[in-house]
Amino acid sequence: MKNTILALAAFSLVSGCAVIPDAPNVDGNVAPAGYRVSLDRPVAVGDVVVTPKRVVEDSRCAQNARCVWAGRVIVETRIDGAGWRDTANIALGETFATHGHVIRLASVSPEKTAGEETAPGRYYFTYEDAR
Repeated sequence: MKNTILALAAFSLVSGCAVIPDAPNVDGNVAPAGYRVSLDRPVAVGDVVVTPKRVVEDSRCAQNARCVWAGRVIVETRIDGAGWRDTANIALGETFATHGHVIRLASVSPEKTAGEETAPGRYYFTYEDAR
């Protein structure tokens, strides 16, 4: 009986350290798919985890201005899969393919306003699986 209890105790200690080989290795809490996330906040997109790292360019036409070009937003994005990591600059509305996954930057908020610079902490991003 004593040996059975010791074996169960040892098993419970070891089982708490199990590694799931098909899961992305990401630090921090991962938001569920479809959530808007801020910079450095990971979000699940299909079976990968996507993290917006920084806004590389935000040349969108301001909502209170008239423009001849709509402009664009480009976000440096980290993509983590099972055993791999990739980083790409993804433009709003465009896709990026890596390791059999296709990621789309679906939305960026807030809208740009003439005469105002958007602070990095005010940005929110939505990514989607584009397969």
